[in-house]
Amino acid sequence: MAPITIPPEVPLLVNRGALFVINHSAGKDSQAMTIRLRSVIPAEQLLVIHADLGEVEWSGNRTHILDTIGSLELVVCRNPNKTLLSMVEQRGMWPSAGQRQCTSDLKRGPIETAIRRHLAAHPEFNGLVVSCLGIRAAESPARSKQRPFRYSERNSKNGRSWYEWLPIFEMSTEEVFGTIAAAHQEPHWAYRAGMSRLSCVFCIMASRSDLRTAAQLNPELYARYVDLEKRIGHTLSMSGQTLEEVTGMTATPIREAA
Repeated sequence: MAPITIPPEVPLLVNRGALFVINHSAGKDSQAMTIRLRSVIPAEQLLVIHADLGEVEWSGNRTHILDTIGSLELVVCRNPNKTLLSMVEQRGMWPSAGQRQCTSDLKRGPIETAIRRHLAAHPEFNGLVVSCLGIRAAESPARSKQRPFRYSERNSKNGRSWYEWLPIFEMSTEEVFGTIAAAHQEPHWAYRAGMSRLSCVFCIMASRSDLRTAAQLNPELYARYVDLEKRIGHTLSMSGQTLEEVTGMTATPIREAA
């Protein structure tokens, strides 16, 4: 099993009774991170949180998380006021690499709210929290520049001390899958179906191959995305090509309700 680098602050925070929150998307990186954290952090100080994206996330996400986290508690959160598709329709455009409202509004925001509520309901953690994310340096040049451990000024207020940790920052993709296999677990079914990464079914950051595979596996959702592209006059792909051009697949037209 691939080793992880443990910052010197982590054992001190464990001894101080901090809550360690696992941000879990159901993807391979979240799964490998959970496996490794369970081996170094006491179970009573671990909490798993999943931001439910509704219809735009892969089927079976919650079941997969529950099947692979053992006895750890799972909290599921969701933005009560918007979905990805409603947000895109209202703005008239899809998120971009520089403006990722999908992450801030549908993932980070709801998760941070859930963490604050959990801390308020559990004073035994003394307002100490370490938010753990499965970000890896090998994923992109931008991610390689992130700091694996840092104090969050933005979230450290009202008696809270909030840290962010990237436990598998130095892992390669092969080590991620190896960690899952060594724990006698399987990754999410979408990987076996041909996906290279697991986020939204149709992600602005997805490769051409992943978008085509996603369209083949989710034809009804694909048709809704294609229809939305046409209605707002803006493409999901940052290449400027429509989904039908990127995938080479014509979507079945959506029929109006009678």
